[in-house]
Amino acid sequence: MKKLIEYIKEAEHNKTAIGHFNISECAGLKGIFKAAQELNLPVIIGVSEGEAGFIGYRRAAALVKSLREEYNYPIFLNADHTKSLEKIKEAVEAGFDAVLFDAGKSPFEENIKKTKEAVEYVKSVNPEILVEAELGYLGSSSVILKEIPKDATIKKEDLTKPEEAARFVKETKIDLLAPAIGNIHGMFKNAPNPNLDIERIKEIKEALRQSSGQAAPLVLHGGSGIIDDDFLQAIDAGISIIHINTELRLAWREGMDKALKENPEEIAPYKLLPAVVEEIRKTVYNRLKLFNKL
Repeated sequence: MKKLIEYIKEAEHNKTAIGHFNISECAGLKGIFKAAQELNLPVIIGVSEGEAGFIGYRRAAALVKSLREEYNYPIFLNADHTKSLEKIKEAVEAGFDAVLFDAGKSPFEENIKKTKEAVEYVKSVNPEILVEAELGYLGSSSVILKEIPKDATIKKEDLTKPEEAARFVKETKIDLLAPAIGNIHGMFKNAPNPNLDIERIKEIKEALRQSSGQAAPLVLHGGSGIIDDDFLQAIDAGISIIHINTELRLAWREGMDKALKENPEEIAPYKLLPAVVEEIRKTVYNRLKLFNKL
């Protein structure tokens, strides 16, 4: 089996994107894995600090590792939106394949300093663990939105600047960069999210290429609620990983509501949760097909 960075580079070369889907329990993981298997595609599982606080860093790592080993399948685990070095250490010690150190709300110079410290720690323990960082603030959680999150970076003048992205990657030595390109965490219930700035993605990618000779892969956060055409254009412009979470939480709720409505007297979780698994499977399947242009 290839390493995660090799799958990412392959996606970058093919102008496709690897799907990154968050979990906080086993039904979600089962649905995601079933969809990936059906399409025979690599997949990244994410747990944020909140999700990891519920499921546990070591338990999440054990679950993903068991699937990878039992099925010899390219399924990987990322510590999503980890805001402290203490939690980064928990993920590294648990055996995660990648970590996102999120100091995106910090001023630029402070973000560089904190991220550099995180990279140095991770690489000192295991150089093969990928380190991602966020440049720009995208909101703080995956929820159904009524309005744009306060301080979220969506105005053109506030988006990640290509020259700052190049300097950030060069100084921190991160493996992956998540820029602010008009994306936000969460999704609106009855309307698409704001459009992505496709030209800005191209400019950032080119600036990284000129700075280091080889551009660091770009990650799109806040994928829930984005229109299909924006996804495809973003992938062609240089996005190699796409995060989906809110859509899965919505699918989880819809699956559970359906199961309870159809079986109002049922109390056995294993009889109710298959509906949740199926709703999540369908959502992930459709997203993976789109991201891989199938």
